[in-house]
Amino acid sequence: MHDMVIRNGTIVDGTGAAAFTGDIAIDGGRISAVATAAGSKIGPGRQEVDATGLHVTPGFVDIHTHYDGQATWDSEMAPSSWHGVTTVVMGNCGVGFAPAKPDKHDWLIGLMEGVEDIPGTALAEGMTWDWETFPEYMDALAKRPRTIDVATHVPHGAVRAYVMGDRGARNEVPTEHEIAQMSAIVEDGLKAGALGFSTSRTVLHKSIDGELVPGTTATKEELIGIGRAVARAGHGVFEMASDLKREWDEFGWMGALSQETGLPVTFAMLQSIAKELPWEEQMAETAKWNAAGANIVAQIALRGNGILMAWRGTVHPFKFKPSWAEIDAAPWAEQWARISNPAWKAKLLAEPDVIPPSDIAGLLQVVTQGFALHYEMGADFNYEPTAADSIAARAAAAGVSPAEYTYDLLSADGGTGFIYFPILNYADGNLDFVEGLLHRDDVVISLSDGGAHCGTICDAASPTFLLQHWVRDRTRGTIAIENAIRRQCSDTARLYGMHDRGELRPGLLADINLIDMKALKLGAPWMAFDLPAGGKRLLQKAVGYVLTIKNGEVTFRNGTMTGALPGTLVRGPQSRPAVALAAE
Repeated sequence: MHDMVIRNGTIVDGTGAAAFTGDIAIDGGRISAVATAAGSKIGPGRQEVDATGLHVTPGFVDIHTHYDGQATWDSEMAPSSWHGVTTVVMGNCGVGFAPAKPDKHDWLIGLMEGVEDIPGTALAEGMTWDWETFPEYMDALAKRPRTIDVATHVPHGAVRAYVMGDRGARNEVPTEHEIAQMSAIVEDGLKAGALGFSTSRTVLHKSIDGELVPGTTATKEELIGIGRAVARAGHGVFEMASDLKREWDEFGWMGALSQETGLPVTFAMLQSIAKELPWEEQMAETAKWNAAGANIVAQIALRGNGILMAWRGTVHPFKFKPSWAEIDAAPWAEQWARISNPAWKAKLLAEPDVIPPSDIAGLLQVVTQGFALHYEMGADFNYEPTAADSIAARAAAAGVSPAEYTYDLLSADGGTGFIYFPILNYADGNLDFVEGLLHRDDVVISLSDGGAHCGTICDAASPTFLLQHWVRDRTRGTIAIENAIRRQCSDTARLYGMHDRGELRPGLLADINLIDMKALKLGAPWMAFDLPAGGKRLLQKAVGYVLTIKNGEVTFRNGTMTGALPGTLVRGPQSRPAVALAAE
């Protein structure tokens, strides 16, 4: 008798093969048999699950998250776990919490708070810091059971600060000896089980004090030296976020590193009017180097990357008004009393913006005045809005100024209104360019930033968006569910060497979703204050996930956590079991 049998589901196995109706048996936390319904010989299970009318998929593998702090205190791992995700990779963009000398704890928290908009007070209260070295951090992660598996990179920022102290934090050039020291730490981290190394080379990533992430201006000698250390460990992905400045010749060193070491090198590929390299050129460079023997993989987002603006969020269009500055740090009750006062509203709307000088001043001006690029988030919001959906257009139709329309929108329902402002990936006013990328083998779905940007972004729901928008609802063209599931499961798992998951095959982990595709729907985002020390974070749930199963145990039933915590730490690459190889 099997531990569990899922019967009569529409199986989308993660390989890209056509869906079929069939049964799946689970034993000992792994898939033991997969059979079509017509020829099924799978015997009874201690648990029998009728999946008639449901799609049965592998658990989703999300490779770009920032749960580095949350994973040390939280077992639910929301919001990613609410959206069918059963494995996450964190430690992206060069930020994380190990290695960490005792006198650098606050500095590392400030770095994460500035780059990823995670409340520093929550991190300070939530983390126990029972580690210093990266292997000790891995041991700390392994102690806590979770609903999902977690894996991680070794982050460049923490390594630089550990070896170089304040010089590393200031992005000074390391000596050869310091590069050797950093390389040794990275190699030890990979040998302890990290799945890769990450770095950041974008001026958008700064600490809470406005300092660039350590490594932002690192020379190719430093980057290639560390990359060789990853290669010496025998496995690993080199992950990077970058502004792709032409003078840095990013593709030159990425391609050379990948050619020399055989490592996959992956970078955030986003459409942006500000990037020096248009997305088309980024992909052309990727294809050119891969044709020459490199393994460069572009990480892409599924929708416009941007900001959710709200009165209680990190930013909103009135953030730089003098009247708002007077209450910016005040309790919400006091802020809401002012917002609700018509006289204060009139005063605020009449004031000019006072935007501080910075290298993102132009972006902040669009935050405050770019109403043609702002969209009202109502019920059943479409994340591919048109110009007619913009606040500028709706304000004109209503006969009021865009600023007043925005003020009233944010003030709706007790001050809980939201505005969507896609900064990246939406230069064309649609997502047509993404559709083509979803059929390329040199891209991988990524950039959900789960656990991060707590007051501005809620893209951890990307797997649900993939199915709801790209597979089912998109009027400008959809993709096949078989392609979508392969992209979110098998492709992501393979990139990071996790060959024991991402497909529904005998011998692989029983990480499985049962999804009602007709009912699947993203809920409205909301601002919660449930992090340690009352820290805030944007959350978004979904309906339609009937069951999520991790290692053969039901972790979520109809969106509600069951209490089962079979998830653990992924240490190093995971081989494909012999039974799975034999079945192929």
